[in-house]
Amino acid sequence: MNKQNHRLALTHPITLSPALRSVRSFASRGFTLIEIMVVVVIMGILAALVVPKLMGRTDDARIVAAKQDISTMMGALKLYKLDNMHYPSTEQGLQALIVKPSSGPSANGWKTGGYIDKLPKDPWGNPYQFMSPGIKGEIEIFSLGSDGQPGGTGNDADIGSWDL
Repeated sequence: MNKQNHRLALTHPITLSPALRSVRSFASRGFTLIEIMVVVVIMGILAALVVPKLMGRTDDARIVAAKQDISTMMGALKLYKLDNMHYPSTEQGLQALIVKPSSGPSANGWKTGGYIDKLPKDPWGNPYQFMSPGIKGEIEIFSLGSDGQPGGTGNDADIGSWDL
């Protein structure tokens, strides 16, 4: 390219072929209503397939969380027993893991700071139950399930240390 043609190329705009102009105008005009509707329908179909599978998992997750809480508190109770030679009584309850009991069986070996930071509530927002002695074992920690009532089946069933 000589010097004069180079100057012309820099001063005159580039003309696009009709095929390139068509692609350029198509890309700049956006999406049509039909295209958007197709995407929305596809998203709706995916949601209809996926959401029911995920919704059934919340109850399972709550049961797993309750079992994990119970396991953690059982570990703390075992440490309490190692330090005090006995488990707290039913009256002293799980609170004995946080605050030194002032009544009932003595807790002379109770560790300053307690055995856990705070007592969790079960995944349904209710306090965990504690029995010492228990019916099915030496001690029992349990949740009354989603209905908050003893017994039940499915999601309403009690979840306890006997399930671990």
